[in-house]
Amino acid sequence: MSLNQLADLIFPDIQKTPEDYINAYPKRNLPEGARVTRYAPSPTGFQHIGGVFAALVAERTAVQSGGVFYLRIEDTDQKREVEGAISDTIRTMNKYGMNFTEGMTGDDTSIGEYGPYKQSERAEIYKTFAKDLIKKGLAYPCFATPEELEALREKQTAEKVTPGYYGDYATYRNLSPEEAIEKIKAGEQYIIRLKSPGNPEKRVEFHDLIKGDTSFPENNQDIVIIKGDGLPTYHFAHAIDDALMHTTHVTRGEEWLSSLPIHVQLFEVLGFERPEYGHIPTIMKMDGDSRRKLSKRKDAESAVSYYDEEGYPTVCVIEYLLNIINSTYEEWRAENPTLDYHEFQVSLDKMSKSGALFDIVKLNDVSKDVIARMPGEKVYELYTGWAKEHDQEMYELVTSNEAMSKAIFSIDKDGPKPRKDFAKWMDVKEKITYFFDNYFYAETAEQVELPKGMTIDTAKEIIAAYKDAYKHNEESQESWFETLKNFALELGYCANRKEYKANPESYKGMISDVAGAVRAAVTHRSNTPDLYTIMQILGEEKVQERFEKFLSL
Repeated sequence: MSLNQLADLIFPDIQKTPEDYINAYPKRNLPEGARVTRYAPSPTGFQHIGGVFAALVAERTAVQSGGVFYLRIEDTDQKREVEGAISDTIRTMNKYGMNFTEGMTGDDTSIGEYGPYKQSERAEIYKTFAKDLIKKGLAYPCFATPEELEALREKQTAEKVTPGYYGDYATYRNLSPEEAIEKIKAGEQYIIRLKSPGNPEKRVEFHDLIKGDTSFPENNQDIVIIKGDGLPTYHFAHAIDDALMHTTHVTRGEEWLSSLPIHVQLFEVLGFERPEYGHIPTIMKMDGDSRRKLSKRKDAESAVSYYDEEGYPTVCVIEYLLNIINSTYEEWRAENPTLDYHEFQVSLDKMSKSGALFDIVKLNDVSKDVIARMPGEKVYELYTGWAKEHDQEMYELVTSNEAMSKAIFSIDKDGPKPRKDFAKWMDVKEKITYFFDNYFYAETAEQVELPKGMTIDTAKEIIAAYKDAYKHNEESQESWFETLKNFALELGYCANRKEYKANPESYKGMISDVAGAVRAAVTHRSNTPDLYTIMQILGEEKVQERFEKFLSL
């Protein structure tokens, strides 16, 4: 009876039993093979790209199996909680196309039958299981002070043994219930520790869904399960929550791999069916010739806000992350250019077993591909949505010229190889401002990009003649270029590169030089989308106006 008395003294208000909660949370009625996964952040800051990466793995694992993806908030460390972090998590995940089946929907709201989904609201549940462990002699109150624990660490260091609270070093492990009761009644402070049954001489064989087969020594540390404030530790809470919420697959960062012996033991001690685990590789970046972990402090791209500010469409970021999750994604996308990314089947066993390399250059390549596949109207919609928040001047300029802007964003979209002008919305301004007079006419002669080796005077000579030869209403790009070609030949330019190289003194240059001069006059750029299309968008009057302005530079 002494253990029961000790448990009642520590948890006098706990009347329920573990069975009450086990019965209250039956397994979901899901199709065979359906997986239940969770994203379980601590609300200690705003979302970073690693969180989106981890959530995407869990979300795809659940959704593509017809399962459940839920949001649990692990807020047992309330001293570090940041106001607004929960709402930021939900908003970020929704923005990146991940919607939770169950869990928190706001700071204080939730959906689902397996809540509360916020750990700080589940204290009674944790205490119920802790009380049961004390009754069974599987947990005990520990009265060790910080000074005692520090002295123990120094002793173990001197003895060159594994540090920690275990075995003979666990001073209060074998305290009798009566002695513990006496200390509690005397007002001594305590925490609750698991009385570990583990033997580090024995090894546990384990299959990780990502890392593969591994083994590790049994845990023998008497870990803390209930802290002095009455809240559980992460280890204890996650085991109970994942069991009662019937999580089937836990995907989490590989930094938790070292905690696996503790978690495996907790599921055994508590008598729960253990979920499968997959430990996600850490996101790395190149720093010189070496790799290092992507840092929230050092790397702007670690923050989700970076992608908003730069203007990466969320779908582009998701497709890039899918490249990191499974290297086969790139090949799949090439074979299925028009399919939605949700059609791709993520495989945990095909994830990298070492650090996943985050590469902004590769992100830009993926993003260009994705944006190039978007219809012009979609580009307009997404760009103006971004510009309204981040570049008000461009927002007003583009939206006040809606028809022209949509035509600009539609240039070269119909062919088998659409142009890849933009990796992010921040790129747009530089690429399209020449369409707008207030930007274009503010540029000086020094800013005009001419064909290699051509002077501004030569370019003006070409335009002075071409402005009269220009026919705006050509039926097609081909017929327009044929007219330009004939004009260039009459001016003494060559159509055949080999012939020109053989007899350069016989010609003024190549036909491409003439086209380059026209491009320079109309856009001030040497590299633009199809020139014929640009001139059609500007209109004949505007094109002729630009020819005249060019001649006066």
